[in-house]
Amino acid sequence: PESRPGAADMTETPPRLWIKVDLGEGRQLGPGKIALLKAIAQESSIAAAARSLSMSYRRAWLLVDEMNRDLGAPVVETRIGGRGGAHLTDLGSSLVEAFDALSDAAAGGAEPALNQLNTLIRKAGKGG
Repeated sequence: PESRPGAADMTETPPRLWIKVDLGEGRQLGPGKIALLKAIAQESSIAAAARSLSMSYRRAWLLVDEMNRDLGAPVVETRIGGRGGAHLTDLGSSLVEAFDALSDAAAGGAEPALNQLNTLIRKAGKGG
């Protein structure tokens, strides 16, 4: 039997776990927001962080504002005028660390099931 277009791609990239945390009331925290926080920490700038992630400045700013509101305290602080810039607050840094720890723990616990899933996908991709 012919395999569908794109099926070969699945056999080349093994499945991985992707975590999104539901904070309730429509609030969520996932890898995209965490990647933005990491980029802000590295770049010391929301604009530069957005560029590094191929994201518009407006989108980055809206995500930062959303996180600040969702958590009830700022995760990023900005400096206005002069040199400008941005940095993570203690909450923002702790949030990144906690999310990374959660992702690592979940990935470690899911490894046997992911390996089994990968085997099934690879087997199916070979037509058998």
